[in-house]
Amino acid sequence: MIRRIFVLALLSVIVISCGSGRTKKGIVTKDAEAAGIIAKHYENEADFETLNAKLRTVYQTEDKTQSVNLNFRMEKDKTIWISATILGFPMAKAYITPTSVSYYEKIGKTYFEGDFSLISDILGTPLDFEKLQNLLLGQAIYDLRTEEYEFSQTPRGYQFLPVKDDFIKKMFLLNTGNLKAEAQQLAQEEENRSVTVTYASYQEISGRFFPRNISIIANEGAKNTHIDLTYRSLEVNTELSFPFEIPSGYEEISVE
Repeated sequence: MIRRIFVLALLSVIVISCGSGRTKKGIVTKDAEAAGIIAKHYENEADFETLNAKLRTVYQTEDKTQSVNLNFRMEKDKTIWISATILGFPMAKAYITPTSVSYYEKIGKTYFEGDFSLISDILGTPLDFEKLQNLLLGQAIYDLRTEEYEFSQTPRGYQFLPVKDDFIKKMFLLNTGNLKAEAQQLAQEEENRSVTVTYASYQEISGRFFPRNISIIANEGAKNTHIDLTYRSLEVNTELSFPFEIPSGYEEISVE
């Protein structure tokens, strides 16, 4: 259970990147208003080198509720580092780069070294470093500039739905004020899986907006997992280290 809690927590964060936010790209959407909003969404992307935060995550299923505290560090586009504690006791640690995912947990004395298949398998949606980073920073998980979208203004925000059908159904909702993500949803209808991410509020730091609260609901069939993530503190551009070493004697796990 701790493995699932921790991986979902880091995904909710915890939970992806090659600097796509800073790369100029043409906007495929033909609607001029929609294209302008998409452009501003990327102009408003938080520009920083490092991020240091403390987070509180509440993991909830039909039969279990668990609180996990996270120390969270990021070097943008390069590294995500997470240390998890429960009731003050260290429980697990993760080290994530664009090419690898490594973590270990102390209760079962297990570890994982591999790629994003672990996170994708548990969440039920294909992910990579760029998508995870986007999720954590309030950016659209998929690049809005690369597809044609049906655009509409709803009471909750600016809504974008892909014109072209895809294996993964997508919906993106942008805040009408700061143009950051208000909500986003990915669904694999044939697999009866979906993930819905909502952002209750944002905080302004150094002239940029960062999420204050993130809620993730993952559904697979009749199973429902709800994760609430709250940034308790956050600072940018401080000098950070990312210590990570798998203890000896731990058993490696694999993803089938």
